[in-house]
Amino acid sequence: MPDGDARHALLAHLIDHAPTFPPASLPVNAALAADARAAASPHAFMLARLVWPASRLGELPPTERAISAVLDAPISGDSRVEAVEAPPFFDPGAGVSGLPADCEVYVETLLDEGLEDRLDHLAALGLRAKVRCGGAVVPNADALADLVRACRARGLVFKATAGLHHAVRSNGEHGFLNLLAAVVFAGEEEAALAEVDSSAFALDAGSFAWRDHSASAGELARVRREEFHSIGSCSFFEPVGELLALGLLPS
Repeated sequence: MPDGDARHALLAHLIDHAPTFPPASLPVNAALAADARAAASPHAFMLARLVWPASRLGELPPTERAISAVLDAPISGDSRVEAVEAPPFFDPGAGVSGLPADCEVYVETLLDEGLEDRLDHLAALGLRAKVRCGGAVVPNADALADLVRACRARGLVFKATAGLHHAVRSNGEHGFLNLLAAVVFAGEEEAALAEVDSSAFALDAGSFAWRDHSASAGELARVRREEFHSIGSCSFFEPVGELLALGLLPS
């Protein structure tokens, strides 16, 4: 799929694959086999980094896959690690050393009254934000919209994880197309996140559309580069399958 295609601009390297994490929780060999299948699939352009616990990097065989390491243990000197995913209140002076200078650091951000101050802190340090959209607590659309707007205002790139297997919001769970629309169509964040009608979304070679809003490939590429990096998912094929079922990807 060419770079000028809106589908590529919106979805390229969208899915950080986290097969060892819940609910999949695959053992190492099965996780690597699932990741290999994703890399060999017709929709491999959507595959981003392999998300792996820092405490288990030693279990990985030699691999050319770029790693996003979840910081559950100190980490140093692993050239495969392109990104680090840190817990809330992360101290950038502790637990991480010897990584490439361009390593991206995503810090999990709580959606509470301290959000603005935390994002100011991340922006000042040149770090990035990470938000949980599901799991034990599912943030409401207003809280998630606040995060989207606040990151945009600061020029702060963020990623999202947990609870985003579905393309469109349903049964109280956020959809990744909703989140993409909230980022792309500034000023419509709450409405885009609350959308439950899958027919309200359209995606083809020319544009990504939601309701009466539309964005071209160039604008989508800018948003993915400057505002929203990726989603973390323990499954690669489930979100891809949702897009195929909606007719938004060529089979």
